Amino acid sequence: MAKEVRLADIAQKVGVSTVTVSKALAGQKGVSEEMRARIKQVADDMGYVQSSKTKRAGFRRSYNIGLLIEESYLDKYDSFYWQMYQQIATKAMAWGCFTLMEVISSQNEQSQELPKLLKEQKVDGVIILGKMPEFFLEMLKHHSSLPMVYMDFTDEGQDVDAVISDSFYGTYRLTNYLFEMGHERIAYVGTLLATSSITDRYLGYVKAMLEHGATLRDDWRIDDRDIHSGYIDEEKLLILPKDMPTAFVCNCDLSAGRLINKLRRNGYRVPEDVSVVGYDNYIYPGICDVGITTYEVDLGEMAKRTVRVLLNKLQNQPGVPSTYIVEGHLVIKDSVRRIENK
Repeated sequence: MAKEVRLADIAQKVGVSTVTVSKALAGQKGVSEEMRARIKQVADDMGYVQSSKTKRAGFRRSYNIGLLIEESYLDKYDSFYWQMYQQIATKAMAWGCFTLMEVISSQNEQSQELPKLLKEQKVDGVIILGKMPEFFLEMLKHHSSLPMVYMDFTDEGQDVDAVISDSFYGTYRLTNYLFEMGHERIAYVGTLLATSSITDRYLGYVKAMLEHGATLRDDWRIDDRDIHSGYIDEEKLLILPKDMPTAFVCNCDLSAGRLINKLRRNGYRVPEDVSVVGYDNYIYPGICDVGITTYEVDLGEMAKRTVRVLLNKLQNQPGVPSTYIVEGHLVIKDSVRRIENK
């Protein structure tokens, strides 16, 4: 259990008196709105729980947070979503909360079976990690009144808070980086509509291409996965165009790594002949030995924001359901070569 955060700890962090902190958190007069907001932010970041207020209002000091995730997002490797889960568990513990994860199979989804964590009332709130079918999300909302937050996806059909990475701006920056390195013939790799993030990343690529007056070609929009199962198939999909671009923008590092492998089997060198960029700054060990230039997702900030939003809902704090976008940053590695245009 994390060490209990005291008012004095917050006061020392902010540089004010304990009395000021107490007034700010209790909503009392005598504290400017700017200072009140700053104190509340620091208190949230430190995982402070207002014990006396909690007891008066009937809140508990800790909550059990359920995480639901599709089995397709997990496999024998230390997957990207395992890392997300670990970040959420760490952030939840900082607020004195516990996490329980349930893996949802495709059979569970098709039968619209209510997850055991919800059916047996083992959790106080739910984080859904990664996109699930809309009919299954609707079933969850219909059969459960528990507070929910979506992480790493949004669903316009559901009135639910969501926390996502900046997919649009991330691939916009990646594509612009390729232009800065002299590339103009740039393709996109990702099955559109397979997930909202893949589609958002494509739109970021399109914006950069249009701004540079580059041609958008159908044969340079390359599928990487089955739209229903999400399985990445580099043999049946990832079809290399006959008229090759000089660079590929991939929707994730895993697809970028598999594309690099396929390029090599077809006689292309990366980055000497073709440049490749990805997204996430995460790839399974052994997939690819080339350092992939990418856009790194701030998993820690995403997890912190997700847990904070859910705790606000659990404590009945008013607010309109919103989508929270967390920025990442460009990571330059070895998969892009500068070219000189003639």
